[in-house]
Amino acid sequence: MSFSFRRTDFPDGFLFGAATAAYQIEGSSFGDAGPSHWDTFAATPGNVVNAETGAIACDHYHRYAEDLDLIRAGGFDAYRFSTSWARVMPDGKSVNAEGLDFYDRLADAILERGLKPYLTLYHWDLPAALSDLGGWRNRDVASWFADYAGIVMRRIGDRMAATATINEPWCVSWLSHFWGIHAPGLRDIRAAARSMHHVLLAHARALEAMRAAGHSNLGIVLNFEHANPASDRPEDVAAAKRYDGFYNRWFIEALTRKSYPQEILEAFGDHMPQGYQDDLQAIGAPIDWLGVNYYTRTNVAHDPASAWPSLKSVRGPLPKTDMGWEIYPDGLHGFLTRLHRDYTSDTPIIVTENGMAWDDRVEGGRVDDAERIAYFDTHLAAVRRAIADGAPVRGYFGWSLLDNYEWSFGYGKRFGMVHVDYETQKRTPKASFEAFRQAIGGN
Repeated sequence: MSFSFRRTDFPDGFLFGAATAAYQIEGSSFGDAGPSHWDTFAATPGNVVNAETGAIACDHYHRYAEDLDLIRAGGFDAYRFSTSWARVMPDGKSVNAEGLDFYDRLADAILERGLKPYLTLYHWDLPAALSDLGGWRNRDVASWFADYAGIVMRRIGDRMAATATINEPWCVSWLSHFWGIHAPGLRDIRAAARSMHHVLLAHARALEAMRAAGHSNLGIVLNFEHANPASDRPEDVAAAKRYDGFYNRWFIEALTRKSYPQEILEAFGDHMPQGYQDDLQAIGAPIDWLGVNYYTRTNVAHDPASAWPSLKSVRGPLPKTDMGWEIYPDGLHGFLTRLHRDYTSDTPIIVTENGMAWDDRVEGGRVDDAERIAYFDTHLAAVRRAIADGAPVRGYFGWSLLDNYEWSFGYGKRFGMVHVDYETQKRTPKASFEAFRQAIGGN
């Protein structure tokens, strides 16, 4: 099975890449990395399937050359990766020379293979020592993060094609501090409100520091999820709007309009940090590009029996991935065109994550993931439609290069274009990897 598109169906210069994240693949037990709040979260019973951690993961720390060779062999143009805050600054204060040396070697190895390095500075591995001080609830996290960004960029920033500050602020804040599904596992509206502001302030302070140091092509990566009313009833329509407010509009409106959605602010009440309004000017400073992560839609219904936001998700009718997420490529088209129309104007957009989990098995030395090929194909068709409709989409990164540690789901969910046997660390490119090679390779 192959894709219905070829590289030539996209504009000249359109980037195709593969994406990963440090904690999910590197092996946090290597190279004198310090503990992150994911290590303590996973060590708490009930938080992660089988209490699994990223201690070994895909051993990318030692096998990065092999993995980068795969990216080159697949015909990809770019590699999106993250640096680990807990590896670079194990105690949140002092610098781990071995950690910086690793990223120095990685940066050179990416360039040696003719790939463009796309760096994300934070993909969720907050040093446990900083979590002890309140983490994202503490306003000081903004200056801590700016210091960390400066340390990383002084070492490898000269070789980066593009740099994002933070991956998915919604997951860093709401998912982790209100729903409690990710580290630090809090279920507290005050913690959520404060972290939702502080994560954006951290982005702003890091952006300022990097601009002052002369770095360019700087952005942020937001995740978006289509909020679909479970019915035409007015209360379900209103519930979907609330969901869109705290999931999608909160972050993009702060970045582009220097304001938060009023209905969400009213619900947060006095839980917001005092004087937060004074930070919005800095938060709304221009970015050079916006990263868009998209996977699915949620069918939202009003739930009068629960506290605000008084909603629940309802199982929908569309085919689903192994995560139980509905496959809805129209949502990607919708966000790309909506962002261009309502928020970002001509700011370049890059799809920084898009992909699906499936119960992949190696049979006869192959992994025939036809479902993933269809997922990528329909979503890249949605990208092409968005470009035709005027959205300035400049690239697409498939999630993910490798099967890896899927956070609270442990190692049971496989998103990779390359299968990983976690016992032997053997890499087996899947049919989806070969489909990309055929569609984009050799150009």
